[in-house]
Amino acid sequence: MLFDSSLRADLARSFGATLVVILTIVLTMFLIRTLGQAAVGRVSPQDVVLLLGYTALGHLPTMLALSLFVSVVATLGRMYRDSEMTIWFASGVGLSRFVRPVLRTSWPVLLVIGALALFVWPWVNQRANDLKDRFERRSDLSRVAPGQFQTSSDGKRVFFIDRDSEDGRTGRNVFILSTAPNAESVTSAKTGRIELDGEDRFLVLDRGQRNEENRESGEMTLSRFESYRILVGERVLSRVDELPPRATPSVDLLRKPTPRNLGELTWRLGLLLGAANLLLLAIPLSAANPRRASNWNLLFALLTFVVYYNAINLSQAWVAAGRLDMGAALALFHGGAFLLAVALLWWREQGNRRFFMRRTAAA
Repeated sequence: MLFDSSLRADLARSFGATLVVILTIVLTMFLIRTLGQAAVGRVSPQDVVLLLGYTALGHLPTMLALSLFVSVVATLGRMYRDSEMTIWFASGVGLSRFVRPVLRTSWPVLLVIGALALFVWPWVNQRANDLKDRFERRSDLSRVAPGQFQTSSDGKRVFFIDRDSEDGRTGRNVFILSTAPNAESVTSAKTGRIELDGEDRFLVLDRGQRNEENRESGEMTLSRFESYRILVGERVLSRVDELPPRATPSVDLLRKPTPRNLGELTWRLGLLLGAANLLLLAIPLSAANPRRASNWNLLFALLTFVVYYNAINLSQAWVAAGRLDMGAALALFHGGAFLLAVALLWWREQGNRRFFMRRTAAA
């Protein structure tokens, strides 16, 4: 049918253009944030692109849902402004008739949103946590870039090396400032290297000296050494068995129905249900007056999107805190949004029918 095919084509074009714009904006924001984390030493500079990909993939369900929502509102809003909707209404096509082509166009995207939220989201978070954990657990000496001061992971030492070797395990002209509750020491050495002893990592310094000051007595001690060994307080990487809920697979969340796990599962299911409800909400929210050139309906629709997704986060918090069961939270937030969408759709359709009945009676 001409109605279905033309509307689906317009929706597909609008969805593609909207998704490209939203991806560009969001990826730029995530790139700036990831570069900032790398600049302060929270993530490895070599992992910036990989972390950016994981972050974008994890937030892709929200971007897809927003793109769908905006494309429906923008497409139907344009039809209102161009008086196409008036023609369809005059031809006997009600507003509820637009639900079928919208859903037929959007159901593949809804399946992708569900798969990303339930299966890809925990995998992405697990991989990102592994990268950050590996970076945080590396040796203190490996944190140091040549010619730069760097603080150790526990904040008690400051390192500086003039240059390092090709393997990154040996540094030359090493400087270490160590701070303790009652003492402060400055250690310098010609070379330094990392050695493993069981699960502990040691920094071995060769040919240097150590200046130590007792803060209570003010006594200063100077000592020279040919070899000096320091426990840098790091351990060899080990796999973390206890994953946070956001990095736990959905099946494991069901197997361990703790409040936090159920809250996370509520959030994942809420992404899919929210995307479907927003499609229904977009149809009545797209109504616009063709005599006005403003886009207030689009701004109001975006405000609705923000409020709805904040409600999804609120449902997760309430379930995690034990204030609501998962089923009750899904029924309250998403069932209520579905009823609101149906009520708005009915109200808009009844308003259109009364308008055309008055016009017919007047003629």
